[in-house]
Amino acid sequence: MNIQTAVSSDRAELQRLARQEAYATPLADFHPGAPRLFRDDTLWPWFERLRKEAPVHYCTNSPIEPYWSVTRYNDIMHVDTNHGIFSSDASLGGISIRDMPPGYDWPSFIAMDQPKHADQRKTVSPMFTPTHLDELAILIRQRSAKVLDSLPRNETFDFVDRVSIELTTQMLATLFDFPFEQRRKLTRWSDVSTALPKSGVVDSPEQRRQEMDECKACFANLWNERVNSEPRNDLISMMAHSEATRHMDPDNLMGNILLLIVGGNDTTRNTMSGSVLALNEHPGEYQKLRDNPALIESMVPEVIRWQTPLAHMRRTALVDTELGGRTIKKGDRVVMWYVSGNRDEDVIERPNEFIIDRARPRTHLSFGFGIHRCVGMRLAELQLKIVWQEMLKRFDRIEVVGPPKRVYSSFVRGIESLPVRIPA
Repeated sequence: MNIQTAVSSDRAELQRLARQEAYATPLADFHPGAPRLFRDDTLWPWFERLRKEAPVHYCTNSPIEPYWSVTRYNDIMHVDTNHGIFSSDASLGGISIRDMPPGYDWPSFIAMDQPKHADQRKTVSPMFTPTHLDELAILIRQRSAKVLDSLPRNETFDFVDRVSIELTTQMLATLFDFPFEQRRKLTRWSDVSTALPKSGVVDSPEQRRQEMDECKACFANLWNERVNSEPRNDLISMMAHSEATRHMDPDNLMGNILLLIVGGNDTTRNTMSGSVLALNEHPGEYQKLRDNPALIESMVPEVIRWQTPLAHMRRTALVDTELGGRTIKKGDRVVMWYVSGNRDEDVIERPNEFIIDRARPRTHLSFGFGIHRCVGMRLAELQLKIVWQEMLKRFDRIEVVGPPKRVYSSFVRGIESLPVRIPA
């Protein structure tokens, strides 16, 4: 039995046991936001059952406050596009199922309602115009070529570290005009900012505070430097010279910085790693891609659906409202499970299959909808597209040679490490 067959066999047994547990557990005891389900990749039968039997489900069986789970595609769209009913505001709890610990509730434009949201979002949106993306594409291609050419042959290495983190962190450093030689700090701060206590990312609340304070001080220095200089074409300078953002207090600045770091790092990094994993788990699709590299155009949105790098977004009900026959009370936390909506059989044909030449691959929820739709989504797609164009030029295949280590989180659906080998 080869490594891939063994991994596949173990995965099938794990999924069988997960299905057994999900269908034996009373719905009243469901806690679909349990991080272990995401770390073990055993979430699927739990959400399948919710979509069938309780698509708007109230969880009272969790170590956090009770929450509603919205699991069907169209219901999620309803919540995501009705910001007058469902709030993202940090003061009400923000965008994650778990409230941020006291002292970390830094407001960012994704955790704001109108009109402040639009004013702050508009400040950074010029970074992601088609003209600027065309310029960035040249840089992305040069860097992708350099990183890929440095990879060893016939030797196991971690794809996450050598490729996914390296390429996304180089891009983040460019977007912020951050000191390039210190760029791995951005990856670290992203991981620390979203880490749960049991994730192993930080050892204590004190360590977390120390590292986040370091991040805050670093960007405060960069801000002071840019605000006193001529405007430049980087995200910090854009915010420092815009009327909507130049008077932000330090917490608001930190919130927006972390939003842009996590948005630019976690999503692209984890989808890049997830694409290699998905193609190895579906060798027929990998062969299809090698035979016709033009399929990268549809493969990229399909893998973004398949991976769903941010598993959920949370809202808080501003008024009493009804959804799916259930009454949601003012003040209730409402969790939109993008990871479940992306597998909704009523909207997406054969959603549990990875199909790189789907007729409508952009039918997915991974970037959100409404006013909070991901501002950098075209850049994320561009990075994935270019890295795969360059990989197909160089390698017949990249083999996954062991199981992925997944992030302990029900918010970031990430991959910490992925052992691979490039045959000579």
